[in-house]
Amino acid sequence: MPAPLRSRLVRRAQKALTGDVRRELTTLRGELTAAQSELKAMRRSSYALKLLVDSTGRGIHRMPDAAQMNSLVAEIAAVVENEALARRNATVAYRNVVALEALGVGRLAGGTSNICGKLATVPLLKPPNADILEIGTLYGMFSAALSRMMHRSGVEARLTIVDPLAGSQLQPGTTERADVTGTPVREDVVRANLLLGGGRTGAEARIVQGFSGDPDVRAQAADREYGVIIVDGDHSFEGVLADLEWVEEIVAPGGIVVLDDCGDPNWAGVGEAMEKHLAGDTRLKKVGQVATSAFLRAR
Repeated sequence: MPAPLRSRLVRRAQKALTGDVRRELTTLRGELTAAQSELKAMRRSSYALKLLVDSTGRGIHRMPDAAQMNSLVAEIAAVVENEALARRNATVAYRNVVALEALGVGRLAGGTSNICGKLATVPLLKPPNADILEIGTLYGMFSAALSRMMHRSGVEARLTIVDPLAGSQLQPGTTERADVTGTPVREDVVRANLLLGGGRTGAEARIVQGFSGDPDVRAQAADREYGVIIVDGDHSFEGVLADLEWVEEIVAPGGIVVLDDCGDPNWAGVGEAMEKHLAGDTRLKKVGQVATSAFLRAR
């Protein structure tokens, strides 16, 4: 091939290649600009979402990932033997947690899986009546959330709460300190949160102020048999054992007892007390475990 012709062909190829590269670069620049805009929007929306669900003001974030939720659903399904209902209730429970902490005063106590596990599982175990006793409430938000979950299943809860409401969370073996929310633990705070439970929860809830081991407190609360009892008070071995002995007297046949923080290494006394109690003469039988809550049913 003559040199002049070869040179013309090379220049033509270079020109064509340059044009292709320029067009490709233009396309890439457009895609990069679009990606940058999309990333900026995602960061903005992510920041707004974090304001709702991060750990600020409650100590524990409310941002479960798919693996955590799938694990929670599997644990609930193992107890209630229905995966579809387990997933539905776990999802609804999570939405309630986010909504109540956004609107309420204070916080829900505990990790997201444990809270949602309790809220999702209790209604699916079909308690025999609408009377619910919560031993240890902190700010009352869990009772409000559980009342909403029960209402979704067609049951309007009749709520009794036992708690010293002494201004701060009390727990043997720990140092008393201000709550991360900055909110005092008082009856007016609890009642404000119970109003978020809807129905008669806020207006008619009975609050018995004092410790669950006090005879006068027990006398006030022992006027009925409870379909659900949440044991979340004194986490010491002796305290949990005493609460379970009282539970035997006031739980309805077929009633559900939820033992909170059972299996949590920070509260070894809870599980130890349960094992000791269940090894004796008892009406209670363990039906399963979800996160760090044990579920018992009364004969």
